[in-house]
Amino acid sequence: MFSLGSRIKEKRVALGMSQKTLADLTDLTPGFLSQVERDLTEPSITSLRKISKALNVAIFYFLMNDEEKKVVVKKEERQVLKFPDSHMSWELLSPDLNRQMEMLMGELEPGAMTCEDPLPHPGEEVTYVQKGTMWIKVGEDEYTLNEGDTIYYQGNIPHQIKNTGHDMLVFITTITPPLF
Repeated sequence: MFSLGSRIKEKRVALGMSQKTLADLTDLTPGFLSQVERDLTEPSITSLRKISKALNVAIFYFLMNDEEKKVVVKKEERQVLKFPDSHMSWELLSPDLNRQMEMLMGELEPGAMTCEDPLPHPGEEVTYVQKGTMWIKVGEDEYTLNEGDTIYYQGNIPHQIKNTGHDMLVFITTITPPLF
């Protein structure tokens, strides 16, 4: 069984990158990266996004078992991404990251945000609100979406989601190319 830390280290070493170089590219300390790679600590989603970007892979790359090539994803077999002390969880709905797009289900607790600051990524994104009330900021524009509403936007525009309702926010998002 692989671990998040070992997958990060494996990718970093395969690229011929030192921990110091990765630290410089991510604004994280070499000591922190060392602890992550040895599974002594888990990175926040913001830190994992920085690591993924520096290593030029999607976040879910670190959680996928490359040996499995599926076309069907059973509910109980979904790859789940949840961080300690986080108010957010993600489930990969698409079989893997070797496609033209990825589909994710996000769950966000009331009052919580997907990230501290709006973040961009290459590509396009469409998000469907399955349950709850979503506030989303895309660039300078702000929208409130309710159950059944959908929004489409360019991923390179910094964006951020907040649950402004009283219940759990559940949404489905499809991103092309797969980068989460």
